[in-house]
Amino acid sequence: MSAFAELLALPSRGENPYLQEWKKEAGRVVGVTCTYAPEEIIAASGLLPYRMEARGVTDTGLADVYFHRFNCTFPRSVLQAGLAGEYDFLDGFCVLNGCEQIRRLYEVWEKHVNTDYQYMITIPHSISDAGLAWYKEEIFNFKEDLGKNFGIRCTNEDLWKAIKVYNESRRLVQELYALRKDDSVPITGSDAARLLFSAFIMPREKYNALLKEALEEIRSKDGTDDYKARILVGGAALDDPQLLEIIEGQGGMVVTDTLCFGSRSFGSLIEEDGDDPLHAIAKHYYNRNPCPRMLGQFKNRLGYTEEMAQGARVDGVILEKIVFCDSHGVDTTMLADGLEEKGMPAMVLEREYALSDLGRLKTRVEAFMERIARG
Repeated sequence: MSAFAELLALPSRGENPYLQEWKKEAGRVVGVTCTYAPEEIIAASGLLPYRMEARGVTDTGLADVYFHRFNCTFPRSVLQAGLAGEYDFLDGFCVLNGCEQIRRLYEVWEKHVNTDYQYMITIPHSISDAGLAWYKEEIFNFKEDLGKNFGIRCTNEDLWKAIKVYNESRRLVQELYALRKDDSVPITGSDAARLLFSAFIMPREKYNALLKEALEEIRSKDGTDDYKARILVGGAALDDPQLLEIIEGQGGMVVTDTLCFGSRSFGSLIEEDGDDPLHAIAKHYYNRNPCPRMLGQFKNRLGYTEEMAQGARVDGVILEKIVFCDSHGVDTTMLADGLEEKGMPAMVLEREYALSDLGRLKTRVEAFMERIARG
């Protein structure tokens, strides 16, 4: 099997062969729930960071005991997987106060899911020098607590090494995004998303080696210009390519994104020089393209969306939001209005985490395609 095919087919959670191999060799795994989680610290400590996802979860009967129906279905679906035993491989669980619903996930997980180690990193809701100092202290305390709990020592040398490994991932993913800017697109947006999702659920060194090979294969492919419109997708947590497949099934070609499971995790590098690797990590995570949880940053988010859209020469923007997502529920509407004012067609697409009303989604996307289709 080629590296490209291997990454596309990589299964999640307990069926993941790289995870099985890691655990077989007595490796320990720490789950994380947010793009602000400093994965380099976990990796530098000899642990495997695993970005929590809920692909394949279609029913939330167990989680509904603890989460009301007006809770966002992303954390509810993650909790469902945990309660069903699908995250029993975790040795630790690191949550950030990304939103109140994720914070609630932490509280329920702590009481009802069998994970030995849990930790919450708090991050301010605004960007300032004082906030950066706060976040740096939080991740320092996290590093120290990991060491105490798992009996490990994480040095500055370990941190610099992890930074370089994760920066290599970012450089390789940036190459993938650059290839998708061509008129003749060599890879669908749904397949590109699968390549990105694989980064979060396997040892990063192995991922880098496979992605490097996969990029060579992608470069050798004949691209396609047989699409109605080039699309940017943004919005809430999207860890499943199914929605992108729906968009591309209606004639769109997803060529870029502003997602936390996408460009926002790979779009900028951590500084590799200096005396303090922890400060470099803190500055990178805290100051990069802001999540809607960050107050007073709407202009920056709008500017980032414009930049990504213009760079990939998109014809329209689809901003998906999960029902009852407090942060993206407001932000996507404001972004759509701001983009339309600047002449960029945009639509807001409301959905549940597990896509059930496929007919409605296809109809709405098809109507948007008719509006923006190239002549």
